[in-house]
Parts: sequence; C-alpha cells; structure tokens
Amino acid sequence: MKTLQIIILALIIVACNHAPKKNINETESKSKDFVFATWTGADKVFDKATWEEKLNSYKSMGISEVLVNGNPDVLEQIIPLANERGLKIHAWMWTLNRPNDTIANKHPEWYAVNRMGKNSLEYRAYVDYYQWLSPHHPGAREHIKNNVRKLTKVKGLASIHLDYVRYVDVILGADLQPKYGLVQDHEMPEYDYGYHPLAREGFKKIFDKDPQDFEHPELSTEWRQYRLNAVSTLVNELVEIAHESNNKMTAAVFPFPEMSRQMVRQAWDDWNLDAAYPMLYQNFYRENINWIGFATEQGVRDVDFPINAGLFVPAFKTPGELEEAIRLSKEKGASGVAIFTADGLEKDMQATIKKLSEEL
Repeated sequence: MKTLQIIILALIIVACNHAPKKNINETESKSKDFVFATWTGADKVFDKATWEEKLNSYKSMGISEVLVNGNPDVLEQIIPLANERGLKIHAWMWTLNRPNDTIANKHPEWYAVNRMGKNSLEYRAYVDYYQWLSPHHPGAREHIKNNVRKLTKVKGLASIHLDYVRYVDVILGADLQPKYGLVQDHEMPEYDYGYHPLAREGFKKIFDKDPQDFEHPELSTEWRQYRLNAVSTLVNELVEIAHESNNKMTAAVFPFPEMSRQMVRQAWDDWNLDAAYPMLYQNFYRENINWIGFATEQGVRDVDFPINAGLFVPAFKTPGELEEAIRLSKEKGASGVAIFTADGLEKDMQATIKKLSEEL
C-alpha cells in the first residue's frame, strides 16, 4: 500500500513539474490589456503624409486600434505604417446600408422594402444616404459576401468590422426624433422594413399568412424573428468567409441585444463574432452616463465574446465625464472602448485618453 502511495505521489510531482508555468508578469499585463480604439474614414486615394500624421496622433494619445472605412487598396498601404507604430488596423465595412453602391444600384430588386411597399433605393428613410439592401435577396447577400471576400485579401487586418448590419431604424433614439419632426410612439409603416416580396413569400410558405395583411405586425413575434434570422444567418455566413481566410470578424452594433431587436431588428447575441462594439451613445436616447454601464453589463451577460464599448465624444461635456464613462465600461466588463471619433479631439480629451490608456 505504501509503495502505491509513493508511486502516486511521484506521478503528481512529475505532472506538476511538467505543467506549463504562467509568467506572472505576462498574466498581469494581460489583465491590464484594455483596448483603446477609434473609428475613422479614409479617402479613396492614399496620402502617406496624412496617414502618418493621423497614426502618430492616435499613438500619442494611447490608441492602439483603428477601425478604418476605406477601400482595400488604401487599407493595404495604411497597414505597414500602422505596424511601424505598433497599431492594429480593422477594415470597417458598411454592410447592408450601401449608399451609392455602383454595383447594387443596377439591381433595384436587391433593395429593402418597407411596409408601404416602397423600395429603399427610391424612398430614403430619414436621410439620403440610407440605401439599404435586403438580407432576404440572394443577389444582395452574394454581393455583400463578395465585399467581404475582397477584404480578406488584405493582409494584416486585425478584423473585418461590420457596420449597418441590420434594418432601417424602425424607432429612432428619443433625441433624434425631433430632428425629423417625428414622434415615434409606435412602429410607423414607412420606417418598418423587411417586407421584400421574397421575405413575404418565404414567411407565407411557413405560416400561410402574408405579413403585409397584419393589422398589427409589431405584435407578431414570428414575423419579427423571421426578419431577425435573415440578418443573423447573413452575418454568420460572413463570419465563416472571414474565418476561412484566418481573419477575425467584429461588428458595430446597437447598445444591447434586446434594445437592438426592438429598434433595428438586430439580434447580435445570435452572431458568431470575435468581438462586438456596441455604440453606447447615451445622448441619442436622453440617458445618463450610468446607462453606459447598464448597457455594457447587459451586453457582456448576453454574449460569450468580448465587448468594446463605443463612446460618442460629443456626448461628453468635460474630460471628467469621458473618464467616468471609460472607467465604468471597464468596471462592467468591457474589454476596451472605441471612440467616435479621436480625430480632432481637444487636447484635454486627448490627455484623458492617454492617462487612462496607461493606467487601465
């Protein structure tokens, strides 16, 4: 018996000695790996001096990741400059909202349709650049996939970052409604999208009902879920394309999944993302800074991938408010923050980001 105990003890000692050891300093550095990012746009033609200045500015304030809306040729030229400065570049892609898309414009049948039967290419809800493709049309879906495929050929991206991957806002934030002379205390048909003929046909095959005939379509959980599924399956197919080429897939999303479902038909807790960037623009909803913490915490609870809290700089009156929002985001479980936008920030705001990037 004693011999058996000695053998077992010896095996335990050997296993412990051969187990991978954690580097204490490495563990500590990982715990402080709180990301600071910013969204920005790129011109169609690459200008080296402009990008060197932008990237130097980001680095000086502690920003390490940049989400760039630009074409693949420009991104390919930005990445080496970013690498030299230790910065990561994400390809920020407008997904279903495709203003002035020269390929899509040739296919009016690809565009989303509202409850009044109006096509998004012809009827622009809210603003002229709202030109939404339908996730229910195979041609539109394939076009979007091809846009992702083009970005997968860009070497060195931190991720392909989806935006506008939803429907038109059926309900705007409370602070935005007066700008359009609206009181959206119900779902108005001109802003209620997803009624593409193919969507209605597919729904009718399952339920033997045409949602266009519903007196109160907002009360049909089946009709809402059917539209949610069209976006979710598209996103997950895009994720597969990205992952097949060893690219990560991230997305800018509405504040937290339940709110996203109601306002823009977006169920991002059903998506197989590598990370999400919920846009926690509290002023759009007439909410306070504590609301940022609530939305962050809810998002963290709902998904099993990292959350980076999107913060809207004009929403903060002082650097102190920005600092409070960043600290609260981290406290509630965010893996980082993304600023919209770090371009043209006042020096006191820059100093706040710099200080927190070194501390958190």
